[in-house]
Amino acid sequence: MEVEAEPDAPEPTDQIAFDINDFPGGARTAIEAVLMVVDQPVTDDELASALEMPTEDVREHLQALEQEYDEQQRGFALRAISGGWRIYSRSDYAPVVEKFLLDGQQAKLTQASLETLAVIAYRQPISRSRVSAVRGVNVDGVIRTLLTRGLIHELGQDLEGGAMLYGTTPYFLQRLGLGSLEDLPPLAPHLPDADMIDELVEQGHG
Repeated sequence: MEVEAEPDAPEPTDQIAFDINDFPGGARTAIEAVLMVVDQPVTDDELASALEMPTEDVREHLQALEQEYDEQQRGFALRAISGGWRIYSRSDYAPVVEKFLLDGQQAKLTQASLETLAVIAYRQPISRSRVSAVRGVNVDGVIRTLLTRGLIHELGQDLEGGAMLYGTTPYFLQRLGLGSLEDLPPLAPHLPDADMIDELVEQGHG
């Protein structure tokens, strides 16, 4: 009896090959094309690996693009955020972007979520009870929303009371286009200090 031969296994897909110099505009425009599709900051090392270029060359192109966008006053800017690079809309056009978002084109946080996020951002690490004390309302549901959105995360338990402490994530900084928490606007003085928060917590338990 003749045995039917098994079909040949598919050949493995070859790695995409290209010559960076063949692209219109060369390496710089290739880097720009990649930056347009990333949804989180990408490091110069990651770009260098993907484009098969020396990291130092990639870094020089990134800095040149950053300067070029600034000089041309484009509607977007290239920024080094959280150890990587990403294209953001320029802050000068914040009113236009805000109107677009407020018109319902993108899901936005509620006022309660924004207020809770502000308290955590400026007073982290902070427990849920302390956030509730500052806002004067229960924030359990809002905390869950912010955790789900990836804007805050658990930092561990308070050594004294055992309560879970919360802080903002790198994604929070990315969304705001900030390099670090030190770049936050000077809003903190308008929030209660740690001692006053403790007093509010005690009053709430009274």
